[in-house]
Amino acid sequence: MTVDPLREKVLAPISDTELERRWKAVRQVMDDRGIDYIVAQNNNDYLGGYVKWFTDFPAVHAYPAAVVFARDGEMTTITHGSSDPTKAGPAPWLARGATKRISTPIMLSLNYTCDYDGRKVVEELAPKKGCVIGLVNEGGMTAAFSHTIRTHLTSAHFVDVTEEIDWLKAIKSPEEIERIKYSAYIHDVSWEACLAAIAPGVHEFELAAEAKYAARKLGTEQVFVLIGSAPKGKAFPYNSIHAMNRKLEKGDQVGVLIELNDAAGYWCHIHRIACVGDVSDELAKAFQDAKDAQDYSLGLVKPGADPVEILNANNQFLRDRGYPEETRIYAHGQGYDLVERPSFQPGETMKIAAGMNIAVHPAAATPQATALLCDNYIVTETGVGESLYRTPREIFVV
Repeated sequence: MTVDPLREKVLAPISDTELERRWKAVRQVMDDRGIDYIVAQNNNDYLGGYVKWFTDFPAVHAYPAAVVFARDGEMTTITHGSSDPTKAGPAPWLARGATKRISTPIMLSLNYTCDYDGRKVVEELAPKKGCVIGLVNEGGMTAAFSHTIRTHLTSAHFVDVTEEIDWLKAIKSPEEIERIKYSAYIHDVSWEACLAAIAPGVHEFELAAEAKYAARKLGTEQVFVLIGSAPKGKAFPYNSIHAMNRKLEKGDQVGVLIELNDAAGYWCHIHRIACVGDVSDELAKAFQDAKDAQDYSLGLVKPGADPVEILNANNQFLRDRGYPEETRIYAHGQGYDLVERPSFQPGETMKIAAGMNIAVHPAAATPQATALLCDNYIVTETGVGESLYRTPREIFVV
């Protein structure tokens, strides 16, 4: 019996139909703008989802992966690996849609190799004299990659096609929305595992380990958990991974942020608070204000809305209740990127549209309490649906 390696090895491959939908949409953009080739490069699957969107395989662990997508539908992938063309990766069944696969031993820790993938792009496109090349998020490419292409493809005309590709990525198909819902389910399970481990004497990093293990068992590809804790009556902003050695004590307040993608690569994130004992009056009030702020923002999220205007409205809401304004990204899209457009911050030009996966995480912070919650919502034709999580929006007491 013939075994299909894609179905046997890949946990959650996106369908051929979905990939073909994306490629057709990209070709339409290329036709409209007279673009011959689109070039994208990523080196991780946290904030590097373009390669995954084109190919259904991710760039991971700082190993660069690039895509050259031709208007005629041909696609070349360039990844880390053997310089022997007969050993190029990834495997054909994994690089769906790629008519040519090129590997080169590039390592970003080895400075002299950092332009290897750019050189391969030059080799592929140098014969295409006078071609128009659309670059996707050039600012996110490695400097060596972009510089090499621009320096050596002197007859080419370069254009920025980021806006169009970001728009296509931001609006999710029904198949993608189902995967996002499953990602949210993994977050629920991960949070439940973390909550069950909260107790006096447990270190913050041990709580994170429980959450990560639960997520890994459900096929998550990447997961990180940030935790902050403090005695009752004190603020507890969460800490980064290397600063989570604090041991919990009775009476503590604990904030947990879980951010992961499912086996298909779709990100969501959730934040909840637990108390080892009673909830302080300050925390209860701040949490209710943060919850009200989230509801207020969600009421403004609808097709055509401007994220920057929603940010300004949220800041007025916070000022009216005596809290500092948001100076971070307090709401944003998610998909193959942990933070995806549209972002609710100055400079964003993309408007809200149906089919987007939006995460809203306002904060109400005082010297005595840190109140933050985070949930994901799918934008509908009239607003947003219900939270994708089954976890209640409440403070948990253990």
